Formats: sequence, structure tokens, C-alpha cells
Amino acid sequence: MTLRINGEAPNFTADTTEGTINFHDWIGDSWAILFSHPKDFTPVCTTELGYMAKLRPEFDKRNTKVIGLSVDPVDNHARWAQDIAETQGTAPNYPMIGDTDLAVSKLYNMLPEEIEGGSDGRTAADNATVRTVFIIGPDKRIKLMLAYPMTTGRNFDEILRVLDSMQLTAKHRVATPVNWKHGDKVIIAGSVSDDEAKTIYPDGWDAPRPYLRIVPQPQ
Repeated sequence: MTLRINGEAPNFTADTTEGTINFHDWIGDSWAILFSHPKDFTPVCTTELGYMAKLRPEFDKRNTKVIGLSVDPVDNHARWAQDIAETQGTAPNYPMIGDTDLAVSKLYNMLPEEIEGGSDGRTAADNATVRTVFIIGPDKRIKLMLAYPMTTGRNFDEILRVLDSMQLTAKHRVATPVNWKHGDKVIIAGSVSDDEAKTIYPDGWDAPRPYLRIVPQPQ
């Protein structure tokens, strides 16, 4: 299966540290972040899991659920959580999928379909491509895909920024410019005609070019 932005996020049933879930049912009417890891007890991922736990209140404010995935068994995830708590100050406070048969990793194009067997005997290097972040909307469609190398820790503050942008644009039909952050000016979406924009923005907008219509961020 080829995954694309705005394509439907593949559904699956999997064991997690919080029990068995059906992914689409688990998302419900929330946004969701699925982020994956090539192996338990790996150094960079340990820091990521701890930081993501610290950000949990920010994701809760944004009606966004977080779920992690590692190819190892759920029992290993529980032992890893102890290390994360001791070294990072916060244990994972979200479910972690145990993908021992690699089914979810293959379903989300993180590993080739033709790989045989399960997680036993596979190293982090074998699973290096299981380092992806997906943001999925309440409509169960993929809104973002990011893949990172094993040696580069992911910037979850950036994930929050992107989430803010996407939620804003979903509600107000605007786009966000380069390096935008919450409170900055935004761009009227191209799908909004000038006539419609005059109704939405009666005070007008700045337009250095006809296609670049800049307004304050809607509240």
C-alpha cells in the first residue's frame, strides 16, 4: 500500500501497553500521532519517549492522542519504561504498540512487505526505517509523514507547531507561512476567492502579490 498525505490511514488491531486496540476506534473523533521506533532500549528513542510524555498535556489541549510503536514485545516496553522514567524523568503515559510480527511496520511502509519472520533476532539497524511520525486527523486521513535517521532525535516541539498549523487551517481556511508559530500572521487559502475573503476579512488584507494575501491569525 502506498501512503500519501490525505490518504486514509490504514487500520489495524494490535496489542499495546494499554491493551488491545483497533486503531481507528482508538482515534475516535480526536487527532492522533503515531511515532515508531526500531528497537526497545535504544538511546535516541529513550530520550524521545520521555520528552513525548512531558508534552502529553499540550497534546491533550489539542484533542490529540499519542501512540508509540516498537517492534519488540509489549513486556519489553514495560521494562523499557522504567529506564525512561529513571533517565528522562517521565515514563511513557500513552500506549506503546508491540509489533512483534512487523505487521504494522509493513502496513505503514516502514519495512518492506517481503521481509519474513518477526522481531526476534532483528537489530535496530535492521529496522532503521521504523523511525517515522504520522499525524492523523479525526477523519482518519494522514495529515503528515516524517521519517528520521536513527542518530537524529526528533523535534517534537516542531510536531506541536505543525499540529497547531493544521488544526488552524482546518478550521479557518488559511495557510501558515515559513517558520510560522502560534500568533503570527497567516495567509488566506487559495480556495477562498477575493469576494469571499472580503466577507470573512472586512478589514482587508496585505497583498504584496495577488496570490499572497496576509491577515492576522484568526482567533
